[in-house]
Amino acid sequence: MGKAVAIIGTGQTKHGRRNDVSYPELVREAVKAALEDAGLTPKDIEGVVSGTMPSMMEGISDTHLYFADAICEVGKPVLKVETCGSTGQSIAHCGFYWVASGAADIVLVVGSEKMFEGDGQATMSTVADPWFLKPFSAGAPGVFTMQAMEWMHRFNIPEDKAREAAALISLTNHDNALNNPFAHIKITMTIEDAKNAFIITYPVRLLDVCPTSDGACAVIFASEEKAKKICKKPAWIKGVGFRGEEYFLGESNKSIWPSATEAAKHAYEQAGIKNPLKELDVAEVYNPFTYQEMIFYECFGFCPRGEGPDYVLKGTFTMKGELPCDPSGGVLCTNPIGASGLIRLAEAALQVTGKAGARQIDGAKLALSHAMGGIDQFNGVTIVGADL
Repeated sequence: MGKAVAIIGTGQTKHGRRNDVSYPELVREAVKAALEDAGLTPKDIEGVVSGTMPSMMEGISDTHLYFADAICEVGKPVLKVETCGSTGQSIAHCGFYWVASGAADIVLVVGSEKMFEGDGQATMSTVADPWFLKPFSAGAPGVFTMQAMEWMHRFNIPEDKAREAAALISLTNHDNALNNPFAHIKITMTIEDAKNAFIITYPVRLLDVCPTSDGACAVIFASEEKAKKICKKPAWIKGVGFRGEEYFLGESNKSIWPSATEAAKHAYEQAGIKNPLKELDVAEVYNPFTYQEMIFYECFGFCPRGEGPDYVLKGTFTMKGELPCDPSGGVLCTNPIGASGLIRLAEAALQVTGKAGARQIDGAKLALSHAMGGIDQFNGVTIVGADL
């Protein structure tokens, strides 16, 4: 992994429909918060990694130039990275490797999206192959509905059991979001509300689906030497893993999701994790759809294949369960796509440093963060810990 690297500062905006600020002002809000959290100034930053969903999302090309002042990049090297939903983990890994290589000591990583200024579904429809995939995709819900059905069929999971578990995941995440001051969707609901919400693409219902959000997140990475001087309680990077698979949906088995499985396996090997359900204290799983959250539980070794709904229904992943997942409310409640994966890492860092406020898991020392992207073929995992 190279040199030891830590997160010494995080910052988020309040997410939602942010018509009160321009896009650069939104980004500046997150960067300013991260700098204040780390006790740094823009002069301390040696390099910047910036990422959004493909730039056409808001109709702005070269967003890293549009944000030049806001992300402190003037006169400094900058990397621009876009991998759709997995962008947040992609840019985090770029920032990590930049510091781990010894090329810089302090690197700022910024993910953002202003989705209310564009057409997210139209943009995502252009990601799919126009001849073989687009007629079947129906935007993101269509893609993930096909995957959910494939998963239930492969493991003989009764649809009513999966529906019950999906509704409980929705309820759990929406309840968690009430404790998150940055979350977009904050509603009080019942499990019956989730089960009976109108259908988007069968079996996915409205409360199984993430929102459209404006928002930004910033994370500051530092070398071991700098981190120990600057930060009393850094979050140390313990393991990273990123994998991709075939572009065409039918050419890989999405019910076992090889890229998610292998990304987690690689991160676990670096972190020395043998039993993730027992060793991890908390996980921020990328969950734009409830059914996918259950598939990820299986990919990450939190439960055996095909048993995700059973573990959900017995409360394994609730705030008081054996492995709390998405105490922030997750992507299901907040989804500025270019920032969403980085928010997962920022939330994990807050957990292991004891700064997560009302959503804090007591005694959390080791946390997993994750993002998925591309056209369903990229997965990235980062594990952070309280100890070096």
